This record gives sequence, structure tokens and C-alpha cells, in this order.
Amino acid sequence: MVFENQVIKDIINKYRVIWAIGHAQSLMGWDAETYMPREGVKERAIAQSELSVLSQQLILRPEFVELVDKASQIEDLNDYEKGVVRVLQRRIRIAKALPPWLVAEYSRVTQEAVVVWREAKQQNDFDKFKPYLEKIVDLARKTADYLGWEEHPYDALLDLYEEGLRTKDVDRILGYLEKEIKRVLDKVLSEGKYPREHLLEKMKYRREDMEKINLKTLELFGFPLGKRSRIDVSAHPFTQSMGLFDVRITTRYEGYDFKRSLLSVVHEFGHALYELQIDEKLMATPIGHGVSLGIHEGQSRFWENIIGRSKEFVEVIYPILKEHLDFIEKYTPEDIYYYFNTVRPSLIRTEADEVTYNLHILLRAKIEKQLISGEIKVDDVPEIWNNTIEELLGVKPRNYAEGVLQDIHWSMGSIGYFPTYTLGNLVAAQMKYHMLNEINIPEKILNKEFQEIEEWQREKIHKWGATYAPKDLLRKAFGEEYEPKYFIKHIEEKYLS
Repeated sequence: MVFENQVIKDIINKYRVIWAIGHAQSLMGWDAETYMPREGVKERAIAQSELSVLSQQLILRPEFVELVDKASQIEDLNDYEKGVVRVLQRRIRIAKALPPWLVAEYSRVTQEAVVVWREAKQQNDFDKFKPYLEKIVDLARKTADYLGWEEHPYDALLDLYEEGLRTKDVDRILGYLEKEIKRVLDKVLSEGKYPREHLLEKMKYRREDMEKINLKTLELFGFPLGKRSRIDVSAHPFTQSMGLFDVRITTRYEGYDFKRSLLSVVHEFGHALYELQIDEKLMATPIGHGVSLGIHEGQSRFWENIIGRSKEFVEVIYPILKEHLDFIEKYTPEDIYYYFNTVRPSLIRTEADEVTYNLHILLRAKIEKQLISGEIKVDDVPEIWNNTIEELLGVKPRNYAEGVLQDIHWSMGSIGYFPTYTLGNLVAAQMKYHMLNEINIPEKILNKEFQEIEEWQREKIHKWGATYAPKDLLRKAFGEEYEPKYFIKHIEEKYLS
């Protein structure tokens, strides 16, 4: 048995209704991004807001809080039981800190803002979205103050997405990466081995052909389609877990540049695998989910960049591509590999290559930090965005859609989220080098033995769910916390050797 203490068992039984609300909200969120009629947002926003408040009320029930407090005094809890206490104490602290009106207002404003952001991006109209962003930033500042912080208000928001992450961590990591990435990027561009663009980026495909490729790729990985998972279409690919037995991914079909759809599927598979490999004994408990966004992103980046962009994976996938895309006949596996790994300074984060991606995150983290501290206003953001991206990558947006309006995250209220993408890149590279000590990754890919790679991830990271805090999980798995040197080692070996 994972849970042996009776107090912990009582907590889990009482928690079940809170879990059920989260389960319903996950399904509603997935529906909003896939099949919900556009005007359904009017009622969905109200429903999500009311459920958010109800969940907060339930977790703050005096008898529930007292039970968690009682459990925290017990000395002989096992690691799983300690994890339950840690996760719930954190949730209770956050729920106590945030007044119901703020929770409800955040939910209402962001549900509306997402719709307005989509229209503003399509119409290239920042002024249309600006009032919503101003309101969201104001609510984020209030959230930080209610939660409390010691060194910087951004700390409180970072911690919401990555437990224990602080502004000083982000500054240290991104400061190191900015210098090292620029050094590597200059060499990659001057050597010209990896192309800045590729003819295949312009090649058009039929959606039905790409769907077959994506399904066969998931089949290679052993994805339990129809049993515990499904794949759908959305404007922005994502993974939604309702629980351990219902994990859904999406991709998009733009009709050209097929790697976008394929690598999105490989990326989202990494997210889904994490949730699917959590110990089933943790189902419907406070620790029955991935521990954080950074650790989660590490799993998806590992599959996208370490597996999906490798020469070995291209060899494996090449016959499938050749079978379903007529134009592949003209290209060799080596051509496909370089197509998957173009390197160029670009404007769009989601289209950025491995080498430059983290510079896009540096830009966003810098702006978020300054917005939350009050150093800059929302009015200042487009100009700061344009000037900073030009300093970092030598490119400048021609319009708002290429710049400040390109991401959905701020419309969702997710300020403090972006740094977790960089953490994911670090974790993926860490995982690669620690895994290589035990497993010949290239050989396993060539032999289509993905199950051994997945099992390694299960034992090191996945099965624990949220039992351990992110930094503790990394120390347990790898003997260290977030370490950027592995990422630089990865891009140096891949792009410069």
C-alpha cells in the first residue's frame, strides 16, 4: 500500500470531491480549445469561475484544513504521505491567501481575454487587447502581494507554476544561457552546416496524409490511443490530463511545413507519457499528477528534441514519411534531418530552433519581471519587445502578431509561466546525459525500442507524480537541481562537432 496512515487515508477520501471538480474543469478546458462553439465562452467563463471558487471553498473547509494540519504533525509518514501533506499545505496556503473575489475575477477576465486576444492577433490590433492585459497585470500584482514574497514580487508568481522557483534562479539560469547561447549561435551561423531555411518548409501536404503519419508515429511510441488517450486538433497544440486514464493531446495541420505538426505530436506525447506513467495507486489523490510545469516540459522537450530531432529517429520515420508524402521521394534521410534542425534567428517562439529558443524565453521573463515590479507599463511592452528581440537575435517584428501578440499565455493570466519552458529544455538535456550512462539512446531509437527509454523515465521521474517537490525530484533522480551546462553541452555537441 502507498498510503498506510489512517489520517492520510481520511484526507484522500475528503479530497475526492475537490479532485472531481478539477477533473471536470480539465474536461471543460480541453473542450474550450477543441470543440466548443465560439460564443460558448460566455457561459463557460461563468461556470469555470464558479467552480474555481467552489474548489477554493472546499479546500478551506475547517475540518479539512485541521486534518491536513494534524497530518503535518505525524513524524513517521512515508514519502508519498509526506507528499500529500506538502501539496495540500501549499494549496491551502495559496487558497487562504487569495480572496474569492480575486479568484473569480481572474477566471472571468482571462476567459474573456483569450477570445479577445485571438481577435486582436488576427487583426494585428494591440490596442484591442491592451485593456485586458492591463487588467491581468494588475490582478497578477495583487496576486503576488496576497501570496507574499521576500525578494521580488515575481517570486510569488513563478512559484505558482514551478514550486520553489525564484527570480534569482531564473536570473542565474537565463544570464548564463544568454552568454553561452550567443557564443554557440554565432559559430553555428558562421559555419553554415545547419541551414537557416529548407525547401521542405514550403512544401504542402494533405491533412489526411499527415494524420496517418502522426498516428503511425504514436503507434511506434506505444501511445494507448482509444484506450487511455486520444488526439484532436487545436489552434495551439497542448496536452490535457483528466486523470491517469484519460490523457488527451492535440496538434495542428497548417497544410505546409510538415515538421510543425509531426514534432508537435512528438512533443505532446512526452507530456502525455508523464501523466500515463504515474503510479496508478496515486489516482484521484493530491499527488496523482505531474509535479510542475518545468519538469513536465522536460519530458516533452526530451521527446521532441532529443528523440524527434535525432538522426536515428529520422531513419526510423523516413519510410513512413515516404509512404504518405509524395515529395519525400526527392529527399534523403540526411535532408530530412537538416530540415528538422534548421537554425535561424526568428521572431516566433513556437517556431524557434533548439539553439535560439531560450532567448525568446529570456525576452518574456524580462518583460514579466518588469511589469510585475512596476518598472514598466503595458503601454511600453511592444517597443521593449521589439528592441529586445532585435538585440538578442537581430530580427525585428513587422507587426504585433509577430511580436507582442504572438503568445496566448498572457491572455490566460499565465504570468510566471514562460521560464518553465527553459527549465524544460534544461531538464531534457540533463535527462539525456544521465540516461546515456545507462542506455545507448541512439541504438534504442534505431531499433525502435522506445519502451526501454520510457521505462527509464517512469522509474526516475514519472511514477512519483507530485510526491517530491521539483528540486527534490531532480536531486533524487540526477543528484542535482536545474543545471544549464547540460543544455549548452547538448547544442555544442550536436551543432558544432
